[in-house]
Amino acid sequence: MLDAEPIQPGKDEVGTALRLLDRVVRAYPRAFDVLLGDALYADSRFFNYALDHGKDALAVLKDERRDLLQDAYALFGQTPPLDLPATNGRVQAWDLEGFTTWPQVRKSVRVVRSLETKTLHRQLPPHVEEQQADWVWVTTLPKARAGSAAVLHMGHGRWTIENQGFNEMVNQRYADPVYKHEPRAIPSKLRARLNFWLLAMACLHVFRAFYGRNLKPALRRAANMVNVARRIAAELHNDITGNLPRAPP
Repeated sequence: MLDAEPIQPGKDEVGTALRLLDRVVRAYPRAFDVLLGDALYADSRFFNYALDHGKDALAVLKDERRDLLQDAYALFGQTPPLDLPATNGRVQAWDLEGFTTWPQVRKSVRVVRSLETKTLHRQLPPHVEEQQADWVWVTTLPKARAGSAAVLHMGHGRWTIENQGFNEMVNQRYADPVYKHEPRAIPSKLRARLNFWLLAMACLHVFRAFYGRNLKPALRRAANMVNVARRIAAELHNDITGNLPRAPP
């Protein structure tokens, strides 16, 4: 985690992201090469920002009304798919570049589609089921820098942000959305909730750095993050109350 930025009243998410990126690119100019986002970030402002700062952009492409998506599907229908390695099931990919159907972006773009079929073994009642997902991404990354499998890997990697960021914040750190949205809150309460949320985020990522960089691999295999967090909480409670036995080192 490099930085965080709240969405201000009346502002959209992409504009907020660009405001955040102004700080991030200035502070960490070489920390990353690709800006990754969900379908909301298939936005010319986001893609042009990446190009202007020497980065590439990758986003989910969903809107069926887009000329770019329509053109891509028309060409996919004339192109045989690539079979990519899959651990469970089958992955077929279509990968075409040189699209100029998105004139708001100052560079031709590439569209990658993956049709992913997974085999699931259900227990109740016992049966085998096939589950299929159809994904499409748009990117400025050329094939020479990232092959089809790499684009798929990065595209699915955006879930890491959701799972290790927001979900963990809400489910394990109690940063419930009430700290961001409360129709009855006065500005001072909103400010307090924002401060709480930013503090919780800072604590989460300091803890993740401690767990991932300070603890030995053997200890990480024996105790997950939740276990270690609870032991730290018990130690803090013991220091305050003196009522709990200290955990073994």
